[in-house]
Amino acid sequence: MLPVDGRSLSLAKKILSEGRLVAFPTETVYGLGADAFNDSAVSLIYRTKGRPSDNPLIVHLHKDYDISRLVDGIPDYARALSAAFLPGPLTMVYKSRGAVCPAVSCGLDTLAVRIPSHPCAQAFLKYVDIPVAAPSANISKHVSPVTAGHVYDDFKGKIELILDGGKCSGGIESTVLDCTGKVPCVLRSGLVTRDMIAQVAGECDEYIMKDGERVRSPGMKYKHYSPRCKTALFAYADRMQALRLYRECDCRGERAYIMCDRQTAADMGDARILDLGGDEREVAANLYDRLREGERVADMIIAVAPLKQDGVMVGVMNRLTKACG
Repeated sequence: MLPVDGRSLSLAKKILSEGRLVAFPTETVYGLGADAFNDSAVSLIYRTKGRPSDNPLIVHLHKDYDISRLVDGIPDYARALSAAFLPGPLTMVYKSRGAVCPAVSCGLDTLAVRIPSHPCAQAFLKYVDIPVAAPSANISKHVSPVTAGHVYDDFKGKIELILDGGKCSGGIESTVLDCTGKVPCVLRSGLVTRDMIAQVAGECDEYIMKDGERVRSPGMKYKHYSPRCKTALFAYADRMQALRLYRECDCRGERAYIMCDRQTAADMGDARILDLGGDEREVAANLYDRLREGERVADMIIAVAPLKQDGVMVGVMNRLTKACG
């Protein structure tokens, strides 16, 4: 792990140019990056993570990169959304020009593009000045990493460089938005909400994946974000059932923790708590960190969903359900 400076950026550029991988911070989670033009390097991402080969990757760019080199047919609403939210936690899916290697999009004719706002990500992407294909920097299906230490814990020497930019502030992965139609359509919820998008674009759909349908975006199909311990998930209305399960675990000699927001924690008495925070932004920022903490200290994480379910919480509930449901 190295801080982001001239020395580490020079090393990162060398590693990418030789077809190997670099982990780097974004405002949401850490990414595991490879040269998006290099087929063998992109294939190495899939092998290193154990990632399903039909799960597309996102291409990360610095803010001054000309995305028209990579994609075609950018609608007016997408330009307005870019002006409103980028750099930031929004991934936009366009028709691909086929410039990057096919494995990035798993053979689809589209390309997911993201311009992260983290200053260390921008410094890295500007220095290497190539499209960097990157999923989250964790072993497939494990909890996404929000610190350089989380990345190291998952890979332990399997990658040569982790650029350490501190703890990610956003927490959950970017919103993924399909911009290939007349109306933008949310493929994966995140910190840029459907309502925020509709306020700029005029309207916004939300995609519901059907059984047997091909994956169009990361995070749509597979079990994700799972800690290495037992889990249970309860609705807010069932929080007393969660507390009963906690007591039962204690009676069996199992060490359980209740993971919940501060409002719910007030109803949990003296139970051991993994505190997600007080508002939706805190909950999103803390979710993966608390899941990682929980797997270190608990035999079981008993998660209680927050009362609030809209806005950013749509994305939080998506991750919480896949992690603990």
